[in-house]
Amino acid sequence: MTSAFKQQYKMSKHGKVLVAMSGGIDSSVAAMMLHEQGYEVIGITMKTWDYESSGSSKKETGCCSLDSINDARSMAVTFGFPHYILDIRGEFGDHIINNFVEEYLAGRTPNPCVLCNTHIKWEALLKRADMLDCEFIATGHYAQVREENNRKVIFKGVDQTKDQTYVLWGLGQESLQRTMFPLGKYKKPEIKQMAKDAGFLDLANKSESYDICFVPDNDYRAFLKHRLPNLEASVEGGDYIFKGKKVGKHRGYPFYTIGQRKGLDIAMGDPVFVKEIIPETNTVVLGDLEDLKEMEINVRDFNLIKYETLPQDYVALTKIRYKDAGRLSTINTVDNKLNIIFHEAASGVAPGQSAVIYEGDDLIGGGFIDRKPIVFQ
Repeated sequence: MTSAFKQQYKMSKHGKVLVAMSGGIDSSVAAMMLHEQGYEVIGITMKTWDYESSGSSKKETGCCSLDSINDARSMAVTFGFPHYILDIRGEFGDHIINNFVEEYLAGRTPNPCVLCNTHIKWEALLKRADMLDCEFIATGHYAQVREENNRKVIFKGVDQTKDQTYVLWGLGQESLQRTMFPLGKYKKPEIKQMAKDAGFLDLANKSESYDICFVPDNDYRAFLKHRLPNLEASVEGGDYIFKGKKVGKHRGYPFYTIGQRKGLDIAMGDPVFVKEIIPETNTVVLGDLEDLKEMEINVRDFNLIKYETLPQDYVALTKIRYKDAGRLSTINTVDNKLNIIFHEAASGVAPGQSAVIYEGDDLIGGGFIDRKPIVFQ
């Protein structure tokens, strides 16, 4: 390690922190930073999945691979702090995988990263932190947290091109009281430079995966077929509906997502998109771009972070997908759901995905987009 890097942080004893280490650059540098700041660091790598269980013959990559586990352990050994491997494949499969499959069967598009953060990773981290007498837990997410009005508030990191607050809306106040995001004040190029300055050139140049960790090649259709061998035969041959008329047959409603254009295997002259999925009748409703626009959604299972409750006719920015720029909306709580009315139409609203609410850079909260009442075509 270079002396310049050592001088970047003052050594002071701050407490004991359990750091989730995937073996990638972000979580590794987060652990390195906290160690150099004087925290007593313990690294933990969570084994959530293996590709053999998903029918893949390819070498494992990403956060659950043997290489990634070894990279995390190597970092811990270099800096002299303990490192543990935690096998949570059972909890992960029971909750995340089962929900993933059930959501597609219900005609929705699941958001597994949100569920994993909320119900698996943070829960597992806090449980092990208590066992190891750690006051804090830390991750490599690009986000920040502060205290305001006796509540912990998540807000966007400095590098908004890498902002990950969208997947953190499900975290509760109890979890946030003990959570640290060391990377929130930095941009990605700075994190890479820190790794290089510390002598970890391979880590700085390591490629990143943005796929769902348990879906090989990001092919969720193949994953569903492997999990449910009889699924394809039971749902193939359903109707495509366009403007109220049957226009063809599809391969089965679970194999389509809202807004999909490619892979429909139907010639309509002009471009068409998946507008709605009705599992009850194995129907896939098609539409043009104008048909995809929505002015209103309901959001279930919501969680508020910045405020305990929202005022009537609360106006904020709502994002309906991770890469969405968001749009102003008026929000009210109705029958234990959030009713969100967009000021400008949103296109390609997918039930099951997250609607996440922002006030400036502050994360207000979020929930899952609910299905509209069934309209049989």
